[in-house]
This record gives sequence, C-alpha cells and structure tokens, in this order.
Amino acid sequence: NSSCEEKNPSLRDRIRIQTHKSKNQTQRSTMKAVQVPTKPFEGQKAGTSGLRKKTTVFEQEHYVENFVQATLLAVGLDKLKGKTLVVGGDGRYYNGVMIQKILALCAGNGVSKVVTGINGLISTPAVSGLIREIGAAGGFILTASHNPGGPKNDCGIKYNVENGGPAPEGITASIFEQTKTISSYSIAQLENVDLGKVGVTQMDGFTVEVVDTTETYATLLKSIFDFDSIRALLKRDDFSFAFDGMHGVAGPYAKKIFHDELGAALDSLMNCTPSEDFNGGHPDPNLTYASELVQKLGLNRKGEAIDVGSDAVPSFGAACDGDADRNMILGKHFFCDSVGFIGSNCCKCECNSFL
Repeated sequence: NSSCEEKNPSLRDRIRIQTHKSKNQTQRSTMKAVQVPTKPFEGQKAGTSGLRKKTTVFEQEHYVENFVQATLLAVGLDKLKGKTLVVGGDGRYYNGVMIQKILALCAGNGVSKVVTGINGLISTPAVSGLIREIGAAGGFILTASHNPGGPKNDCGIKYNVENGGPAPEGITASIFEQTKTISSYSIAQLENVDLGKVGVTQMDGFTVEVVDTTETYATLLKSIFDFDSIRALLKRDDFSFAFDGMHGVAGPYAKKIFHDELGAALDSLMNCTPSEDFNGGHPDPNLTYASELVQKLGLNRKGEAIDVGSDAVPSFGAACDGDADRNMILGKHFFCDSVGFIGSNCCKCECNSFL
C-alpha cells in the first residue's frame, strides 16, 4: 500500500531515527573474547519451534552457550561476521539471563550488532518483522510459546533466518550435529548490558541497541491494515471489544496498538502486564486456559453460551499466547475457528494480490 508507506517510514529508518535521537548512549572501550572448553549435552535437538526444555535444564552451566554457539556455527561465522542479529523473547523466567549470554556469544563470534527490545521483550511476529525490515542476518527468539513459564516450568530458544521465518530443516539439523561435537565456545567478557530503556551501548567492534519494538511493530501493521476503519469500528456504539494478553509479551503491543493507536479503552485490555510466570497461568489461548475472557464473552469451557446475568457481553474477544503468535477469537456467546476466520477474511481481502 503505497499511501501507507509514504505516511510511515520503514522500521529500518525508524530505528535509525531512534538511535540518532537517543540520549542513552553508553561507550565501553574494552572487550575481550575467550574460548571456554565445554562438552556436549544430549538432546539439544531443535525443530522449527526451537529447543524447548524445563527451565532447570537451561540453567545448567554451559547449556545455553553450547546451543547458541552451535547455532552460530551452523549458520556460518563467515556469514555472520560484521552483521546484525535480533534477540528477544516473551519475558518468561530466565529470559534475561539468556539474553545477556547471547549478547556475549554474539560479540565473541564476530557479530557486529544486536538489536533487542526494552527489557529484551519482543513478540515472535515482531522479531520476524524486525529482522526483515532492518536487514538483519537472523535472530534468536527466547520462548516456549504457549507452555507455562517459571523456575519449575518451561524455557525455549529458536533461531529465525534472514527472511524472518523459522530456521529450515537443513539449519536445524546442522545445529543438532554441532551440539553433538562441540568442545568450546567463544564468548566476550562483557558486563551485563542495560536493556531497560531505549539506547545504544557501544564496545570495541560490537553494539547493542535497545529499541521500542511496540512502536516499530505498530508502524509495520499500519502498512498492512486499515487502521482508520478499525478505529471507526471501535468507536461504534453497537460494538464492544475485549483482549486478553494472558500476561505474555502481547500486552505492551496491545496497549500500543489497541489503546494508543486505535482508541480502545484501557479497561478492555485484560492481563496485559508481562510476567515471568504468566501470573501463575498457562498462556495457551483456548477455552480452558483463557477462562477469564471466555466467561466475559458469555461462554463455558465447552464453548457453549451461558447466562452471565446483567453483565454486558462484548461483541468481540481475542487472546494471544505467551509470545503472541497464537490466538483465539471469540464472538458474543459463541466460539469460532480462529484460523478459519482469519483465512476467510484474508482470502476476501487479498486474493487479488496473489493472482
């Protein structure tokens, strides 16, 4: 949509603008990389959804470092030298530690820059968009998707390639082979980088940039969807809306897009504060685990209409999983096939674009 593109600069340009305007620039002059001996761990086999294990497995010494080093080797250190990678996750427990490890490993293996979100939070769709728009070589996503988080629950990591999509089977197979023979990893001796605010940290030959990914992702969505029409819908007296972020990474994006950009009331956004353990919940958007939203839409766990008394039932409801790439859509007193719903409307709106 050319009109959208004219109004909204690319994510690459917006990040450049953010960097130029940022007052939060830190200069660090020294950075030393060392080779750390290690031994393989059994079972570090990732599929397209990445490597998922219990958090206690990831907390083992060298475990994260082995897998990340194996990934960098599988992609090719020559291809990554001097390039940019994106790193972020859904905010679950241990994400912060893993991000700092990945920064040090990237610096130790010749990557020149890493871009991440505030506090390392980036949704999976936003990582994909960011990789493509800034021309990154790829990115690490720290998530176990819809699985619960916390010290006794699940952790995960996956690699997306330069087209923003998951690593293809050839790369994941190569990663697995590397994990079986790894004997050392190269890591820079870095102090923890402050990821709590937008800014740039520069070291010898290595830069970490923190950007507001809710802003950049909203800009991307404006180039795809008709925000004026959606905004008008949300203003209608005969339409009401509820969204459940399930205490995952979707929350900040929901506030930016639905409230700041589209004008939805803040009280229509539920559970939109990210939590390391998803507030003790299971961030899987279905009739069982998104029970608060389900009841609000006048349904039970079987998807059957129930009497909610005098409570007003919204016209439309939606929920996202922990990393915001899985959803459930509900109507007033009815449950629907969310994928079919999206596919049908995509077909109606975009078929001519594919012909």
